[in-house]
Formats: sequence, C-alpha cells, structure tokens
Amino acid sequence: MNDSANQSAKPPVMPSWWQRLASGLKRTSASIGGAIADIVTKRKLDAATVEELEEVLIRADLGVATAGKIAAAVAEGRYDKSVTTDEVKQILAAEVEKIMAPVAQPLVIDANVRPFVILVVGVNGSGKTTTIGKLAARFRAEGRNIMLAAGDTFRAAAIEQLKVWGQRTGSPVIASTQGADSAALAFQALEAARAQGADVLIVDTAGRLQNKAALMGELEKITRVMKKLDAGAPHAVLLVLDATVGQNALSQVEVFARIAGVTGLVMTKLDGTARGGILVAIAAKHRIPVHFIGVGESVEDLSPFAAKDFAAAIAGLGA
Repeated sequence: MNDSANQSAKPPVMPSWWQRLASGLKRTSASIGGAIADIVTKRKLDAATVEELEEVLIRADLGVATAGKIAAAVAEGRYDKSVTTDEVKQILAAEVEKIMAPVAQPLVIDANVRPFVILVVGVNGSGKTTTIGKLAARFRAEGRNIMLAAGDTFRAAAIEQLKVWGQRTGSPVIASTQGADSAALAFQALEAARAQGADVLIVDTAGRLQNKAALMGELEKITRVMKKLDAGAPHAVLLVLDATVGQNALSQVEVFARIAGVTGLVMTKLDGTARGGILVAIAAKHRIPVHFIGVGESVEDLSPFAAKDFAAAIAGLGA
C-alpha cells in the first residue's frame, strides 16, 4: 500500500474541547460580538453607547445586573474615547470569568461512599436522560462501576432510552414498567447497587413541572426511601438545564433548588442557541456549582465546566 493510501486511512482528528466549546457557543458569541462591533465602531463612547451595550448584553440573557456591571466596566475611564470591539470583548470575558469562577466546581465522587448516589432532576426535554448516559460513559472511562435507575417511570421513552445508554456504556439498568412507583424503583436500585458493589448509582427522575405538587411529592418520596438504606443519599442532586429555553431556565433553577435541594448544575444544548449568556445570569443569581456543560450530541461534548474557557468562548476570543 502506498503512502497516500496510508494517509487517507488515518482516522479524522477529533477537535479539541476548546474548539468544540468555541464552536458550540458560536451563536451566542456571534450575536454579542456583531452587536458590539455595530455599536463601538460608529462613534466614541458616551452614555448612549454604554446603554446600547447594556441592552445587547441583556438580550443575550446575561441578566440585568450583570449587563449593567459589564457596561460600567467598559465605560470606566473610557468616556469620549474610541474603543475597539476587541477591547470590549476582553472586558466582557474578564467580567464573565469573575462571575463564573466561584461556581466552576467539579463534581467530586467520594470514593469512601459506595454507592455514591446521584439524583438527576430537570424538566422533560432538557436532555436529562442523555446527560445521564454521557455521565455514565465518563465515569466508566474513569474505571468506575456504574448502575443506572430508570426513575422517570412517567415516560416509556425515557425508560427505553436509559436502557440503550446502559448497553452502550456497559452499565446495568434497574427499570420497571411505565407508571410504576418511582420511589420503589429507586429503593430497589440502591439495594441492587449495594449488593453488586457499584461505585456510582445514577437515578433518573420525571420532570413534569406542570404539576409542581405531584413532582415535589415524588422527589421527596424518592429521597425519603433511599435514606432508609443510606442516610446520606442522594449524595448529589444534579439539575439538567436546556440553554435554549433562555430566561425560563432561571425559574427552573428556583423551582428545583427549592423542591429537590439541587447541589450542582449541568447545562446542555449550548450549541443550539444564541442565549448561552443565561448561564451567567444563573450563576450571578443562584451561585450553585456548575459541574458540566454540553455543546453537542457526542459523549465528548459534555465536559467539566471551566470559567476562563467559557468566558473567552462567549466573548468570541481565542483560547
């Protein structure tokens, strides 16, 4: 076989996480960057320009308080001077990083707790079950034994989807039929995880926000029955958020933090929206740790959250 044939047989090079992140946040950074360029290239910085900048950032879902803070940082010492788009982007990145750095915390699996129980909550359609599959793949790659529990017994599709991820990742799945008692299933899954020596048990849950009282009762019951076997369970409660819903994600954080005791966030679908700034607004308001973000469909597109990289990507800067 000749050299050219050898070269053509090489597998394609996977893009780095930074490349995937920058590409995933392209819609957000392009919408912010384009608007900034339109504003600052026209004239010197004055009160009207600063106000326009603030409006751009509010439209990008960064939140009113954050938008005001960033606009004020741009204005500081620069009135009646020309500023470049890059200068504004640098300030934007620096301010976003300041807000995100305190919440950029890894999900720590305590090796002394077996099984380490992760309860995953979120509204239907947020990417909850897919996120569980991706987390299972990540933990399996780290050498951990994983078990999954199909606790979203409200939707048959969620049960089937989790079984597929179980096969894909080599993780046993405890499941029942649609309409089964999710708390009983969680109890059964924790018993099985203990008996089989699993390192991590990930429990899916239903996400029917239309009936908050029923959802609250269900989540409380799941937690209550697991505590009969392990007083510390669940050891982490992850809320999966869909970035494409924008401001609606803020109210979801409020509801689930109140009813489920959320300990960390996973934000998905950042590649499908120009509203990636919503994660900044959530961090500024709720200060809940952000463990992972997702910028695509593949397993590699879910990665631990890094404030500096996220800030640079949202501002459209290089790594």
